[in-house]
Amino acid sequence: MGEPQPITVVGAGLAGCEAALQLARRGLAVELLEMKPARYSPAHHLPGPAELVCSNSLKSDDPDTAHGLLKQELRRLGSGLLEAAQRARVPAGTALAVDRQRLCGEMQEILARQPGIRFRPGAYIEAPPAGTVILATGPLTEGGLAEFLRQASGDELLHFFDALAPIVSADSLDREVIFAGSRWGRGADEEYLNCPLEEADYRRFVEALLAEEPARRHDFEEARFFEGCLPIEEMARRGPDTLAFGPMRPVGLRRAGRRPFAVVQLRAENAARTAFNLVGFQTRLSPAGQRRVFRLIPGLSRVEFLRYGAMHRNLYLDAPRLLDDGLRLRVCPRVRPAGQITGVEGYVESAAVGLLTGRMLADELQGRAPRPPPPETALGALYGHLRARLGAPTFEPMNIHFGLLPPAPQARREARRAEMLRRAREALDRWLAEAGAEGERHV
Repeated sequence: MGEPQPITVVGAGLAGCEAALQLARRGLAVELLEMKPARYSPAHHLPGPAELVCSNSLKSDDPDTAHGLLKQELRRLGSGLLEAAQRARVPAGTALAVDRQRLCGEMQEILARQPGIRFRPGAYIEAPPAGTVILATGPLTEGGLAEFLRQASGDELLHFFDALAPIVSADSLDREVIFAGSRWGRGADEEYLNCPLEEADYRRFVEALLAEEPARRHDFEEARFFEGCLPIEEMARRGPDTLAFGPMRPVGLRRAGRRPFAVVQLRAENAARTAFNLVGFQTRLSPAGQRRVFRLIPGLSRVEFLRYGAMHRNLYLDAPRLLDDGLRLRVCPRVRPAGQITGVEGYVESAAVGLLTGRMLADELQGRAPRPPPPETALGALYGHLRARLGAPTFEPMNIHFGLLPPAPQARREARRAEMLRRAREALDRWLAEAGAEGERHV
């Protein structure tokens, strides 16, 4: 008998890398295919694996938050993303933000060190290859693979629209106007830069923002935005003060002893701090519109745009209908979608589904019954979302949040959260112990 056929993982994004690492660490051979650098999606531009597209932030790393709890669990399970992110980290208060280019390089090194993974960049395919396949091609899946998923769904794929925030050059910022400081007094003062707006500045900015026409969509249907990543102009349409109580909220920030009416925060994009992201300013305005409107912000009057904000359509599957309890496609069980295309939203959530898919497939191939994580855990809550445990009438993309975990009986919010966190950590301990995973070591 010949060697077993390797498992094919299509797509070296966050989910694909996590799935490949979980499989290889269990002694399984993996071919990891990535179409870059031969071909790029409209939102990608770095040649390496694990590229972050919308923001360079992986959200909160505070272990007492839902996002922090999920990170804590993934670290226990050997997440390659979080290992790479720690090495590529840039200051961002309690958030885990990274230098994108360094993150790609760190992940490439992790993959190269792992026996059993054959990484094949520049491999563009139009259909799932023979054998067992994890399809981690992301929400911008196109061509033959998108057609395969459409046929598997028996209908059009679901979609929503996502938007990117601009990135600007540090050299073009007016440092006489902009001041350093972190909201809530968390982290070092230099971790964020702040553009202060008086009320007249804010009103002028909102008026100009609402007067700009969005960039023309091409073949997009009616725009359906994800609530967690609304374009800044869509938020402004909800009311004249929406931005002042949202991404431009100045709470906890003072300059010369007084609080501005509003602020625009800038977060470093790289360790050298030569580029900054406009926090919460994802947009679908045209490049010309962005220059006109965003240069009205104090401190940005001569700003140089390194990347303009943009909008793109994200595809996702109706996971409760199309996937079984092993996260396999019902109509083609040898294929397992993974990552954001399954209907989770967020970098770490996408990586989590890739990691879980890899673990469950390894269990199955090695003769063990796949064991979903306990519903009390953050990882189990994401799995429950994909299985529609909450019984929502429609299936929509979801970030991790405490509402996905089983409720706790305590009356006070703080006590409920503390109980949910305690229960999640104990449940993960039991799950790992039962699986014999406590003794796992990765190369």
